[in-house]
Order: sequence, then structure tokens, then C-alpha cells
Amino acid sequence: MGQPMKKDTSNLMQTVSPVDGSVFVERAYHDWAQVDAVLTKAKKAQKEWRKVPLAKRQEYMLKFLDHMVSKAADIGRELTWQMGRPISQTPGEILRGFSERVKYAVELAPRALADIVPHDVRDGFKRFIRREPLGVVAVIAPWNYPYLTAVNAIVPALLSGNVVVLKHSFQTPLVGDRFAEGFKAAGLPDGVFQHLDLSDADTQKLAEDKRIDFVNFTGSVRVGHIVQKAVSNRFVVAGLELGGKDPAYVREDADLASAVENLVDGAFFNSGQCCCGIERIYVHEKLYDKFVEDFVALTKTYKLGNPTDPNTNLGPMVRTAQADFVRAQIEDAVKRGAKALVDESHFPASKKGTPYLAPQVLVNVDHSMGVMMDESFGPVVGIMKVKNDEEAVKLMNDSPYGLTVSIWTKDADAAEKLGEDLETGTVFLNRCDYVDPGLPWTGVKDTGRGASMSVIGFENLTRPKSFHLKKA
Repeated sequence: MGQPMKKDTSNLMQTVSPVDGSVFVERAYHDWAQVDAVLTKAKKAQKEWRKVPLAKRQEYMLKFLDHMVSKAADIGRELTWQMGRPISQTPGEILRGFSERVKYAVELAPRALADIVPHDVRDGFKRFIRREPLGVVAVIAPWNYPYLTAVNAIVPALLSGNVVVLKHSFQTPLVGDRFAEGFKAAGLPDGVFQHLDLSDADTQKLAEDKRIDFVNFTGSVRVGHIVQKAVSNRFVVAGLELGGKDPAYVREDADLASAVENLVDGAFFNSGQCCCGIERIYVHEKLYDKFVEDFVALTKTYKLGNPTDPNTNLGPMVRTAQADFVRAQIEDAVKRGAKALVDESHFPASKKGTPYLAPQVLVNVDHSMGVMMDESFGPVVGIMKVKNDEEAVKLMNDSPYGLTVSIWTKDADAAEKLGEDLETGTVFLNRCDYVDPGLPWTGVKDTGRGASMSVIGFENLTRPKSFHLKKA
């Protein structure tokens, strides 16, 4: 009797749910003939879309938002199954951050895209600068905040007169479906927004294609280099948001209770899988012991478990391999002298060989340890004692990344002054792990280049065209 034929999965995209290891989504990748058709349609659609009045584009975006909000509960459920965030938290991605960013971009667009008139008036001449759309924008989005990271580029790009081709992570492919569904419900013209499921090789080809005028990528440093290289033979730009190893500094005069509450959340929300999550904390020696005691106590109140349970507030990591990476970081740090303050048995759901990982707090750490230098992207944080501001600044800057820094103090002037010396894209005072749509989301060093959101985000999605008109 012959053996049953094995299923050919070479061209299949599979989303394995971290909830239970089941295949949640399975479908074929788009082939290059389909990509070619999408790009041809996009180039044609952009010629008409750029002529649509801004007020009409704004209407489309608000209708799109209305549809997405109406589906928030459904979106939340499928998002939990795709990437493991607790069901008590996933609908909020649409209802809060997503909604805020769409509305802000719509409101900001007239000012961000308005003609710029030189201050020096010259008789007989009309002179101004107009913001022109770039053309076809490719958005390559990640799984960890799949709606927020994608919308940061998609809505401003469309408002600016660009068209968008979205390639979402294989871990969260239904996000692309939801965007397409929402724009169709809003009546967006055909070809203005399209999405693709692509292999890594075809994603690189997409970035290299001459019909792509801008690439917005959020993800790892390794892939960021690939994207940068892919566009290097053409005079186009890639916006790269590549993660971080974000620090917090708790000064001697900090509100201890507030700092503990917010930094525990900043470290462990989304199982620590946040590019701007808190991964290392420096505490003034006078507050250190009490801070650590309270931080550990609050961490132990978390409930790790099945994210479909509404009582769970800490779900699995996205994949077992990623959880194993964090486990290895912790084990290495302990071997080098660090002390782990959370007994993993306190979280029974935490098991090796699964993506379920207990939150961990490490002390006696230093910068010779990978857990203090390499991005963890998981539920672990190292806490170090410092003597003064100078030592804290030196340690915070000792990193290959520079996305955000969080300072905790009652002295706002001191925090602002410290911020001037910090190598980072954003300086927070008495808050962390938050994105303000009125400010550019940007970074330095290996965090990448470019910016999204705010007026500056619109500037990156357009080019200036000068008009120098002599009146007859």
C-alpha cells in the first residue's frame, strides 16, 4: 500500500496561533504575476487619486474609520488568535490608538499639505511650495501592533494623494484583509489601496520594483538593512522603524508609586513585544530597594494564561522560538551574576517548549549582559542602581538603539535638560510606551531612519514642488 502524498506547502503562507499551536490562517502567497498586476493598477489609480480634492479624501478616511470601529470586537478576537495578545486588550487597538491616529491625521492634513509661501513678498511674482504625492507607497508592516504600525503610514499616504500597497506580516494576514474591507466599505476607488501576501523573496522584489516610490518598513534591523539595500539602486527613500532597547530613569524625587505602576505596564504589556517597551531601568540609589520590591510585587499580580480568557492580562509570546530567545537571555544573565526575582513557578502557565513565558525581573545586571544591550522583545526587564544623573545618562546612551527614553521625576526642567543629552527619538516625562500622533515617531542609530505621524510624517510621504510664477 502506497504512502499518502505529503501536502506541498512551499507556496503556502501559514499563521500558527500562539494560543494553542493550531494553524489559524492558511493560504497561498501571491505570485509575481499577481504582484505585477497590483502595481500596474496602482500606478494607474494614482494618476486619478492625486486629483481627488483633499476634503473628499478626508471623507473616505472617516468612513473607513467608522467601518473599522464597528468591527472592533471581531477584529479583537481574530487578533488574539493571530498574535496572542489577551482578548481583554485587543479591541482597544482599534477603539483607542487606531481611532486617535486616523482622526488626528484627517484633521492635520489641510495644514500639513497646505502650500508654503515665502515670507518675502515680491511684486509681480507668485511664489509658493506645494507638497506633491510621491506615487505608490509600499507599507511592510509587523505583527506586534499590526493596526497601529500600518495605519501610521497608510492614512497619511492616502490623504497626501499617494496610493498604497500593503504587505502585512504572515503572522497577522487578516489585518490586510480588514484594511481592504474597510476601504471598500468607505467606497475608496479601485486600486488606491491593495494588499498582498508575499514570501520574503518577493517582498524584497517589491521594494526593488521601479514602480514603488517609497517604502515604509517596521521590523528588525536585519531586514531593515535588506530593505535599505533594495532601494539603494534608485533615488527613492525607505522609512525604517527598527525597534529599540528603551530605558527608563527613576530619579531620586520621582513619584515612586506612579513610576512602578507605569513601568511594570511598560515592560510587560503585550508580553513585552513592543518596540518602545521598557527593557532596562536605572533607579537612583535612594529609591532603588523600594522600587525593586514594589516592582516585583506588582509583576506577580499578573495572570499569564490563555489569551481568550477575559481574566488573562498576559498572553503568550508570538512564537516558541522567540520565547526561547528570551529564556536564553535570562539564563545567560544569571550565569553572569544576575539575580532573577520572579520564581517561574508563580506562573504555572509558563512552560518551556511553548510560547507561554513568565515575566521576569533581573537585578545585579550590567552592560556586559545581552539582556541589557540586545533587544529582548519579551517580558523581561533588568534594573540597575545609579548614583546620579550623569551615570544614568551614560548608561541610557550606551545602546545601539535610540527610540524612546522615559524619565521619572517631579522636576520637569531637569528632565528637559537631561533630554538634550540623550540619544533618542522621543523623551518622555512621567510616562512611557505611548505614541502621540502630534509628534513624529522616529529614532536614531539602529532604530532606523525617517519618521511617521505629525506634520513631519506628511513631509516624508510627499515631495516639494516650487512654483515661481511671473505675472504678465
